Amino acid sequence: MNSAATTFDAVIVGAGPAGSTVAIQLARGGWSVALIEKQRFPRRKVCGECVAASNLQLLHDLGIGDAFDVSAGPALRRVTLLRGDSVAAARLPAAEHDRFPWGRALGRETLDGLLLDQARAAGAVVFQPCAVQAILGSAGAWQCEVRTPDATAMLRLRARVMIDAHGSWEGLPSERPTRRLARHASDLFAFKANFTGSSLPEGAISVLALDGGYGGMVLADGGTVTIACCIRRDRLSELRSAALGQCVGDVVETWLQRECAGVRNALDGALRDGPWLSSGPLAPGIRVDAQDTIFRVGNAAGEAHPILGEGMSMALQSAVLLSAHLLGTESGQARAARTESRDAQY
Repeated sequence: MNSAATTFDAVIVGAGPAGSTVAIQLARGGWSVALIEKQRFPRRKVCGECVAASNLQLLHDLGIGDAFDVSAGPALRRVTLLRGDSVAAARLPAAEHDRFPWGRALGRETLDGLLLDQARAAGAVVFQPCAVQAILGSAGAWQCEVRTPDATAMLRLRARVMIDAHGSWEGLPSERPTRRLARHASDLFAFKANFTGSSLPEGAISVLALDGGYGGMVLADGGTVTIACCIRRDRLSELRSAALGQCVGDVVETWLQRECAGVRNALDGALRDGPWLSSGPLAPGIRVDAQDTIFRVGNAAGEAHPILGEGMSMALQSAVLLSAHLLGTESGQARAARTESRDAQY
C-alpha cells in the first residue's frame, strides 16, 4: 500500500454546510485547508431543507448567493399546522433585512455542492471520496489517516488544527465504540422523500401533527416537494408489524396519508422521486466540553431538536463563529451568527 504525507494548517472532516463554510472562510483567510468527505456528491440527505432568512446574507458572502437565489424554492411567507382534517394557518414574520425578509428551501444535493465548489475555488484541497481511518496526535500536531475508496493508498495529513464537521450519524474513529446502544420507545427516527407534481401551495411551510410523531412539507427547488417526518420507535414498530413485508418507507408514507388530509391532498397525483431516506435514532444535545482538543461545528458540536427546524442555520452559524475565532477576527457575519445563536437559546 502506498502512502503520502501532506501538511496543512487545518484538516476538516465532513463537507456538509458546516465543514464547507469553515473551509471557505479559513482558506480566504490565508490558511491551507484539507477538506475530507467520504461520500460522492451530489447526494441526498434526511433534512427539511429550509434555509432561514437570517442565513441568506451569509450565503451571498460565501459566494453562492446568486446561485441560491436562482435555484431555491419560493419565499416562505406562511405556516400551516395540519392535524387530521383540521388546518390552522398564519403569516410568518418577516426578517429585519431589506433584501432577505423570507427563508427559502433548497435541496441538500444542490446546496452542499454549491458550498463545496466554493471551498475548492477558495483554495481548499478536497479529498473526496475518502474515509478517515484514524486521528492521532494532539492540538497543534494532528495526524489524520485517510483511505481512498480503492484502498490502494493511505494518506497521512498533518495539521495544527483538526475540525470535526461529520454531522450526526457517525462519530470520528476514536468515538465509534462509545456510541449509544440502549433503545427507548421514545427514540425518534427521521424519514424524508421528494415528490414531483404535488399540489402543495407555494410559499408555505406545513407542519404535521401526527399520532406518534410530527413532520413538515415544503416546496423547494425545481417544483419538488420535500416531506420530512420523525416517528417514535414504538409507533414505527406497530406500523411495521401491521404491514409485514412492506418497505419501511412505504409504511411511513401510508401512515402520513392516513393521519393527515393535508398530506393526502398534496400527494394526490404526485410521483415520488427516488426512495424514502431514513436515519436515526436522533440524539439532540450538546457534544462539546471544555476538554475538547478537536474543534466541532454543526451537528458534531450540538444538535437541536428537529422540531425547531434550525439545523441548517446552526450548522452555518457555528462555522462562521469558529472561523472568526481561529482567524482572530469577528466580521459582521460572525456578529450576526452570534446574535442568532444567542437568541435561539431563549
